[in-house]
Amino acid sequence: MTDQKKDILWRVYLVYFGILVFGVAIITKMLLIQIVEGEELKQQSQHQELTVANLEASRGNILAADGSLLATSVPIFEIRFDVASPHIPDELFYGKIDSLSKGLANTFKKSSQWQIKNDLIKARKNGKRYFLLSRAATYDQLKELRKLPILRRGKYSGGLITIQKTTRVRPFRELAGRTIGYEIKEENLFVGLEGAFTDVLTGEDGKMVLRRINQGDWVPIHDENEVEPKNGLDIVTTIDVNIQDVTELALLRQLINNEAFQGCAVVMEVATGHIKAIANLRYDSTDNFYKETYNYAIGESIEPGSTFKLYSLMTALEDHKIKLTDSVITGEGYTSYYGRPLKDVHKIKNGRVTVRDVFEHSSNVGVSKIIYEAYKDEPEKYIEGLYDLGLNKKLGLEIQGEGVPYVKHTSNKKTWYGTSLPWMSIGYELTITPLQNLTLYNAVANNGRMVKPQFVTEIREAGIQKEVFESEIIDKSIASEETIQLARSLLEGVVENGTGKSTFASSPYKVAGKTGTAQIAVGGKYNKTNYNASFIGYFPANNPKYSCIVVINNPSAGKYYGGSVAAPAFKEIADKIYATSLALEMETKEDTNTIHQIPVNSVVWYADLKNIYNELGYDHKDFIYEEQWAYAEVNEESIELKPELFPDNLTPNVVGMKAKDAVFLLENLGYQTVLNGKGKVRSQSVRSGTPVTKGRQINLQLSSY
Repeated sequence: MTDQKKDILWRVYLVYFGILVFGVAIITKMLLIQIVEGEELKQQSQHQELTVANLEASRGNILAADGSLLATSVPIFEIRFDVASPHIPDELFYGKIDSLSKGLANTFKKSSQWQIKNDLIKARKNGKRYFLLSRAATYDQLKELRKLPILRRGKYSGGLITIQKTTRVRPFRELAGRTIGYEIKEENLFVGLEGAFTDVLTGEDGKMVLRRINQGDWVPIHDENEVEPKNGLDIVTTIDVNIQDVTELALLRQLINNEAFQGCAVVMEVATGHIKAIANLRYDSTDNFYKETYNYAIGESIEPGSTFKLYSLMTALEDHKIKLTDSVITGEGYTSYYGRPLKDVHKIKNGRVTVRDVFEHSSNVGVSKIIYEAYKDEPEKYIEGLYDLGLNKKLGLEIQGEGVPYVKHTSNKKTWYGTSLPWMSIGYELTITPLQNLTLYNAVANNGRMVKPQFVTEIREAGIQKEVFESEIIDKSIASEETIQLARSLLEGVVENGTGKSTFASSPYKVAGKTGTAQIAVGGKYNKTNYNASFIGYFPANNPKYSCIVVINNPSAGKYYGGSVAAPAFKEIADKIYATSLALEMETKEDTNTIHQIPVNSVVWYADLKNIYNELGYDHKDFIYEEQWAYAEVNEESIELKPELFPDNLTPNVVGMKAKDAVFLLENLGYQTVLNGKGKVRSQSVRSGTPVTKGRQINLQLSSY
C-alpha cells in the first residue's frame, strides 16, 4: 500500500470517527432533554404560548337614599375579529363582506362601509387573527354585532372575540359630584365616597387563560372564564336626589346673582345626622361657569364670623356669667381694645340693649363686651367652654380631607394677644369648616344631642342588606337643657326680630338661624372687599327636621351681608323641602293650627291642587285660565291658586308629575325622554333651570319598577 493510499484511508477513518462522535453527542443530548430537561423546557414553551389575564370585576354601585343610582359601573367591550380564521371559508367571507361591512358602519358610525370592507379584506390577506373593531363598545352595540353576517356564528365559526371591561358613570352627572368622588389608584387619589369606601366597592378580578397566536396577539382559549370575577358591594348613601338638586340650584342662583367666587350648602337631617344634600361650587375661569371641583364644606376651615356668636353666648350662659335680660351698652356701635377699633354696622336702638337684642341684631360691640367683661380675668375658662362644645375637634368623617378646626388656647403665648378674647368672641382668629359649624347648630336643634354627619347608611350585595350603619352620637349633651333652650330662643329671635327678619317675613313655617358676615384676611390683613356671607339654622323651628348652612365666598356684586346674600338661598332650599314634604307640612299644621301651614309654592296639577285645599277645608280663589299646572300663593287674608308657566328655554322641574304629563311637557320643549320604572317622576337627569337643548336626552326615574 502506497503512502498516498494510507493517507487517504486515514482521513476516511477520521471522518467516520467524527460522524460517530457527532451522532453520539446528538443521541446524548436527546436523552438529556428527554429525561433531565424535558419538563422544564415544556413549561417554558407553554409559558411562552399561554398567559393568564385579569378579568376586571364590576365596581359596586353608589345609591341615593331612595335607591336611585348616583354612580354605577356599566359594561363596555373590546371587540376583535378573527378575520383569517380557517373556520371562515373564502366563499362565506367574500359572499357576506358587503353586508357585514354595512352592519359594522351602522353600528359604530366611525368609518364608511367601503373603508371597513377594504380594511377587512386587507386584514384577511395578511392573516390577521385579532383585528380590532372597537375598544369600548356598549352592550347594545354588542347585541347588534351578534346579529351581523359571519359574526353571528360565534367565536369559533364566526371569529367574534369579546373582552368585557367596565366604565364608571353617574346617571345624574355632576350632582353631588365631589361628595361621590373618584379614585385613581395609580396616583394614590381617593376622593369622596368612591375613595372612602373603595375597599367595599372594589370587587375581586377573575382570570382568563389566553394563547399567543400569529403576530404576537393573544386570544382566549375557552369561551368560559377560568375564574369568574366577583363584583363589588353597593353602598346606600343618605343623599336625597331631589333635595340635592334643589340645594345646588339655590346655591348656584345666589353665586351668579352676587358674582361670588365659590360657595357651599349642606342640608342635614336633625335627628340622625344624615346628609341629605351637600353642594360645593367654585367659579372656573376656563369654562366661565361654576363647577364642583373642591369640597369646600368639608375641607376648608374658615373664620365663621357672626355665626360663632352663638357659641360665645352659650359658653357664658353655661358658666352663669350672663342672663338674656342683662343690659349692654353698645352706644353708637363703636369700641376698641388695646387701640384696635371694633364696630357695628349701625347703632342698635338707643345704645342700651339687652343680651338678646345684641344677638338678634348681631352686634359685634355688644358680644365682645359681654365676653370680655365676663372672661378678661380668666380667658382660659372661655376657651375651655368652647372646647366643651367640641369646637377644637374634627368630626372624624369617612370622607378624606376634613379641615382641622383651630381654636387657639391662652397657653400659647405666641398666638394669644390682648385682642384675642374680644375678636374670638365674634368669630375671628379661629377657624372651623362649614360642616363642623352646621353639626353644632344641628345639636342645638336636636336638644343638645350632637350626632356625627353621616353619608352612608347601608352596604348591600345584589340588593340584599349586608351591613347597616346607625347614627353615631358624638356628645349626648353639649350643654345643659336650660342653655340649649335659651340658645334656641335666640336663634328664633334672629328670624322674628333681627337680621333674618326681612328674608323670612312671609315664611309659612318657623325658622331659627343666624346670619354671618366675616371679612376674609388677604395677606394677613382684613379689608372691606373680601367677605364670607353665611346663614345657618334649622326648620321648622318648633319641631326641627332639617338643619342647613349656606356660605357664599367673596360676593362682588355690591351685597355681602349674610342676611342678603346667603339667607335667600337657605330660604329657597327650605321652602322647596317644606313644599314637597306633605308629612312635614301636615305635622307643622297640627302643631300651629294657622292658615300658613299648608302646601305652598309647589307646582301641582291644577285639579289635584284644588282637591287638596278642598279636602283641607281652606277657602281659596281659583285662577280663571285653563293652564294645566298651578301653585298656591298664600298671604294673611287669602289663598290664591295661580298658573305656573314654564319658559320655553328652561328645563322645568317635573319631579312629582305623572309620567305621561312629564313626557308631554318635556317633549313639547324638544327633549327626548327615556322612562325608567312606573308611576310618578322621582328624579330627572337634567336639572331644572338648565337651558333647553333640543334633541337632548333626559332620563326620568319613576317611583317604582
